Amino acid sequence: MKKLLYVLFMLVPVSVLAAGGGNVHLDSADIDLDDQASLQRGAKYFANYCLNCHSAKYMRYQSMTALGLTEDQIRENLMFPGDKVGELMTIAMSTEDGEKWFGAPPPDLTLVSRLRGEDWIYTYLRSFYEDESRPFGVNNVVFPSVGMPHVLWELQGTQRAVWEETEGADGKPHKELKGLELAEPGTMSPEEYDQMARDLTTYLSWLGEPMQQERKRLGIWVLLFLVVFTAIAYLLKKEYFKDIH
Repeated sequence: MKKLLYVLFMLVPVSVLAAGGGNVHLDSADIDLDDQASLQRGAKYFANYCLNCHSAKYMRYQSMTALGLTEDQIRENLMFPGDKVGELMTIAMSTEDGEKWFGAPPPDLTLVSRLRGEDWIYTYLRSFYEDESRPFGVNNVVFPSVGMPHVLWELQGTQRAVWEETEGADGKPHKELKGLELAEPGTMSPEEYDQMARDLTTYLSWLGEPMQQERKRLGIWVLLFLVVFTAIAYLLKKEYFKDIH
């Protein structure tokens, strides 16, 4: 029974787990894992804005050579001084400090795309808004009561929530989030920030499974082989059983 329950759990769609049971609309990330320029930009944003608090400890810096970067480029632009290109992408923050500063240790992001999905990440990066009730002054539409600051606020600017008061089933007034509007612009235009979020999402998707594009390409050849092999096996079966039938 335990094995059966485990299998059923693994079949639950990622989108259901990512949404946390809510009804939040997720925007389509529309990423292209064959876009090497997008992957390189995403790696830059990840190293500069995410890797200070979030590790990617199941990946080595050296693996980014698969994105068309040289080891010298990785060492000069995507690493902390003193780190070696063959080391894992860890951080200096301890679990205890992370829990003390943020309420919980910042999670490792190596497999975040496989847990949450690309659409969730893309929407999350674009859904921070001002909320003075939160410790860092921001909240997030797809991750209510989020514990991290909006580290990309200088790029995006700040957003405010647009609320609408509606009457609930209990007859009492309720506030419903209708959307977000830009309160103060950042250094990027909304279109540029959306592209930045897409680049970062693309990199995180690659990070979760660097071989996924190769796996898909090989999968086509495997299916073609099975089709040809099935035809050969059928002809062989007819040859073996021709005297019987």
